[in-house]
Amino acid sequence: MENTNLLQKDERIDQLYSQDVKIIQNPHFFAFSLDAVLLADFVRPNHRHKLRVVDLCAGNGAIGLFLHRKLGGTFTEVELQPQIADMAKRTIELNDLTKRYSVLNIDIADVNDYIPKDSADVVLCNPPYFPVTAKSQKNPNQALALARHEIATNLQVVLKQMSGLLKMNGHGYLVHRPDRLAEILAQCQKSRLAPKRIRFIHPKADRDANILLLEVIKDGKPGGMKVVPPLVVSDDQDNYLPEVKELLYGK
Repeated sequence: MENTNLLQKDERIDQLYSQDVKIIQNPHFFAFSLDAVLLADFVRPNHRHKLRVVDLCAGNGAIGLFLHRKLGGTFTEVELQPQIADMAKRTIELNDLTKRYSVLNIDIADVNDYIPKDSADVVLCNPPYFPVTAKSQKNPNQALALARHEIATNLQVVLKQMSGLLKMNGHGYLVHRPDRLAEILAQCQKSRLAPKRIRFIHPKADRDANILLLEVIKDGKPGGMKVVPPLVVSDDQDNYLPEVKELLYGK
């Protein structure tokens, strides 16, 4: 049964078939994309009953919801924009996950007013990728501009808050752009986050990577970072390759 009573103007329900999750989307706001599916796939499974997971810059809650089978415990979705936080709340209802998921409509800079420091086992983030410069071509749609550009937050704040939330030896997961890797690693070091695993995503086999996935451990031992095999998204005809197809549609 389609819960159309949960939908507002211009909204639709999209489905990630591989995880049996429905997500409320609106073309006027930032919709989840392959980045969210890839980051959820990159997270290590952990079915501990008391796990505490925080999703920063959560948008409509897609990444956290894609992990409802892979991670145990409770999820807090932190989203700045009120309309998008409201979509996340209704998406949680749509998937009957209100007992495990909650939404905080706040700035991630204020997250410790609501979630104690050193209390999370896992922190996820799909942050805005693009720094704001004099030459930045920002989207005239403010909701999309905030999701894509570092207007309301930036890499330094994201990693500082990730570190502050995590328990010692807690795991953080970030999806970002390869062209900012040096800056990401420098900020991780400043924030007591030891990079442990990285994966590069290529749109096609002959193209440079355009997405990176990173796993960090709070106060982890230095060194020992693994670069795992890359993922190629599409073939020359723009068809998804088998691994990506499986992530989207299941086996």
